[in-house]
Amino acid sequence: MAAKLVAHNYFHSSDTPKIVSRNHFGTQKTNQSPFAITKPRFSKPPHIHGKQSKTSETLIPSDNLTLTRALLAFIESGSTENAVYLFEEMNHSETYTWNLMIKGLVYNGLFKEAIEFSHRMDFEGVRADKYTYPFVIKACAGLLCLKEGEKVHAKLVKVGLDLDVYICNSLVSMYMKVGCVELGEKVFKEMPLRDLVSWNSMISGYQLAGDGLSSLVWLKEMALAGIRPDAFSFTSGLGACSIEGCGRNGKEIHCQVIRNGFEMDLMVETSLINMYGKCGNVDYAERVFNRIVHKNIVTWNAMIAGYVFNACFYQSFSCVKKMQEVSELKPDTITMINLLPSCAQMGALLMGKSIHASAIRKGFIPHLVLETALVDLYGRCGKLKLAEHVFVRINGKNLASWNTMIAAYVQNGHYREALELFQHILYESVKPDAITIASILPAYAELTSLSEGRQIHAFIIKLGLSSNTIISNSVIYLYAKCGDLQTARRCFDAMLCKDVVSWNTIIMAYAIHGFGRISIQLFREMIENDTEPNKSTFVSLLSSCSISGMVDEGWEYFNSMKRDYGIDPGIEHFGCMLDLIGRTRNLDLAKHFIEEIPFVPTARIWGSLLAASRKTNDIELAEAAAKHALSLEHDNTGCYILLSNVYAEAGRWEDVERIKSLMIREGLEKTIGCSRVETNYKINRFFDQDMSNAQMNTITDVKDIILKMTEEKEDVYARSITKLRRKDLTRRRPNSPENHSVRLAISFGLISTELGSPVLVRKNIRICEDCHNFAKTISKITKREVVVGDSKVFHHFQDGSCSCGDYW
Repeated sequence: MAAKLVAHNYFHSSDTPKIVSRNHFGTQKTNQSPFAITKPRFSKPPHIHGKQSKTSETLIPSDNLTLTRALLAFIESGSTENAVYLFEEMNHSETYTWNLMIKGLVYNGLFKEAIEFSHRMDFEGVRADKYTYPFVIKACAGLLCLKEGEKVHAKLVKVGLDLDVYICNSLVSMYMKVGCVELGEKVFKEMPLRDLVSWNSMISGYQLAGDGLSSLVWLKEMALAGIRPDAFSFTSGLGACSIEGCGRNGKEIHCQVIRNGFEMDLMVETSLINMYGKCGNVDYAERVFNRIVHKNIVTWNAMIAGYVFNACFYQSFSCVKKMQEVSELKPDTITMINLLPSCAQMGALLMGKSIHASAIRKGFIPHLVLETALVDLYGRCGKLKLAEHVFVRINGKNLASWNTMIAAYVQNGHYREALELFQHILYESVKPDAITIASILPAYAELTSLSEGRQIHAFIIKLGLSSNTIISNSVIYLYAKCGDLQTARRCFDAMLCKDVVSWNTIIMAYAIHGFGRISIQLFREMIENDTEPNKSTFVSLLSSCSISGMVDEGWEYFNSMKRDYGIDPGIEHFGCMLDLIGRTRNLDLAKHFIEEIPFVPTARIWGSLLAASRKTNDIELAEAAAKHALSLEHDNTGCYILLSNVYAEAGRWEDVERIKSLMIREGLEKTIGCSRVETNYKINRFFDQDMSNAQMNTITDVKDIILKMTEEKEDVYARSITKLRRKDLTRRRPNSPENHSVRLAISFGLISTELGSPVLVRKNIRICEDCHNFAKTISKITKREVVVGDSKVFHHFQDGSCSCGDYW
């Protein structure tokens, strides 16, 4: 904001101040001094109107005390324009009169005008006193203008007022608010005398800067200095506890509140509700809330926010209803901002739209925070068009707005749009923060190459965010998805503060690469490090067991969730276990397991059963599973393709054509296989049956050599069909696996990368069985590791075998 103000010439680098006059409020009459404004654009004060001469002598009484009182009345009532009019008509040679005007402008949020009035005061030779500067400094803080604040500070040193306690308090507050906490602390330490306001300025300053820990340290230092805290001290301390999630410190402050007799102060009680809510103690928040007799809208909003923060979404709506019925208060902007995350998490799109409509009717929009919350709502509910509609209409977008839109794109799989928006932010010279980077890294992981992943990692280090735990977790995920598991592990080992997400991420990283044993070892290390696992931990762990075929271990960890950790298995855990059962080809157990699931089976559950049915050629069960899956997700292309492959492998070509017709009728198309391999920092993309690459002749020669070495001279597609195949299947088909994108990419990688180095290929869909066999053969013949990351897992091919155990 400060940069924007400077860009608009709100402040001046020259010593000559910009003259403040009625030009700000009306037009200037010619042939008069620049300060004699007699034709304002606003009406005259009511008590000034009358059948009087327009001369100042007859218009205004000569008693300057009466005028001063009138000026004060205008200022206190917020009639700034009338106050300026009166100020111009009276004798303003006294410092007190100028102080009144500057104070009035500051209290009415006219910070720029207040600073310009101080320039004009200096220009007219009126000497500022110790009561002038605190308001001028407050104006600088209001505009977040450090440069102008430093000018005022320098002038204070020059006139010898830099050690006045009231002025120093204002300087501390100003420096803290603009983010220069070191300068604020320096002023504080140089003060010869400190009062309660001085300490509160430090405590609240660090809290506003987001450094809750330092704020609590200063609160403790104040107590050691023998200064008794007031309500503002406790409010700032409780806000610091909310930032750091320090529930224990919050309870200690609560005890001090009671001992000092502030337990009935509404502001303190509201801060207690907020603190307990942010620290996860919603029961304590309710106790404080229920003791309050006269609740205002801020108190209700604090309780609603506490419910939302602790995922008590239904309670948040009940609280709003109770607020309207009991206290007869109407929801304000903050109420709506608090409720929208509940709608987003519950998927309550209709309720969210109702809140949106109500906000428009009540005139709450435009409102930056409210509109950003709406973007988040529509993004989480999968309504990207609505999210974009709200986003493009936000005036004065801040970084949070950009971050929310990027997150919306990523959550809905629109990774390319997310990357484009991120590039736009950089082009606009908006400095990304930790949330920006954490939001965009999944898009880099899905779409970009390893070298581009390394570039964004270098950018993170340059921004000074490499030590951020959330960012480090995303970097681990990035390298894992880009196929560089070793770098992912190095990043994990280098982390100073590992949270449960860090462990979950590295466990899942080894899981998707097929190294389940290492995932289990990491889980044991996690427990030894006293990190409590959560539901996501077991999703990662059970996925490891499923992908690596560790059946006994999978059952053991599944049963231990409730027994040892008190975690109820969710539908995602049952899905992992069904995948694991599918590996055993025990379909009776799989059907029984689905019947025992305490949830309504999802399309993902039925899809797992369909995949297991294909492995055992159980067409009847495959049809039943597909019927259930398509009833839940009629546009599930993968389900149609999988069922079509079941029919094809059984030789039921009429059913294959029927499935194809169904897909056409539903407007669905099979995703074209695309594989990409990076060589010399360039991404090379290959598509199924696309022979347009400039080096296609060389690529074809490589494939032919491998086929000759393995004596695969017949069409591998025709060879894979064993029952009732048509005659034309023995001829080369247009969709033959011989020209699948992954084969083209592997062959290209062999001739374009350094001899002996791994060949890394990324594929947008699951690898087919024929290409899987081809990759195993390549790794055996060339003695090189071939890594293929498909839409589910990474396959590490070495010496003719795959890390997935031929089940994926």
